[in-house]
Amino acid sequence: MVRVATLLLLRHGRTTANADGGLAGRQPVELDDTGRAQAAAVGERLRAVPLAAVVTSPLIRCRQTLELALPQAAPVVEEGLIECDYGSWEGQPLKKLAKEPLWPVVQQHPSASVFPGGEAMAAMAARAVAAVRSWDARVTAEHGPEAVWLACSHGDVIKAIVADALGVHLDLFQRIVADPASVTAIRFTPLRPFLVRLNDTGGDLAALVPPPPKRRRRAARAADSDAAVGGGAGASR
Repeated sequence: MVRVATLLLLRHGRTTANADGGLAGRQPVELDDTGRAQAAAVGERLRAVPLAAVVTSPLIRCRQTLELALPQAAPVVEEGLIECDYGSWEGQPLKKLAKEPLWPVVQQHPSASVFPGGEAMAAMAARAVAAVRSWDARVTAEHGPEAVWLACSHGDVIKAIVADALGVHLDLFQRIVADPASVTAIRFTPLRPFLVRLNDTGGDLAALVPPPPKRRRRAARAADSDAAVGGGAGASR
């Protein structure tokens, strides 16, 4: 198994805007009752994982999620994980936005999307990927390759990070799903990232904790960035 730190991407729980079919963007929307229950439930699963670091988007829905899921944690705010700035689209119903000329561009060619009065989707992706890669290198340096750390962020941000990990163009990121309170796991290696788990809303997270290190030959260490041909044995070991 790859000897690098493991990143857990946690999307915030459901919000009042999610429930109403609106685009929250950077507005201070909060979790609804379902979202609070989702946060508590994912917290039960995360108890099996020793987290070396917890970072979060500065928006209240992410901070509320972590307060419920990991009440003993002291999350560090990372501005690079903030939601995309949707400009004048923020606060509007998605059904209304679907009639805008920009909507099909967002769906089919998001790398060219620039929200009116807001942020380019490509810029959002670049700063989010830079943030998690920087944090991953820092966690690995400080806590070792067996460390697991968590970043709480937003749907489009997580999808952009996953697209980068998969090596696919941002124009394909709308094919990726990140549900509220879902966990996605990524391991970055010197040659390529590995997407270990995607949009997990109910699995056993303890299996994502790497085993204790073993003394290995140099050739085995060099193979850390190699994919398992045929799929490998999975996380159980």
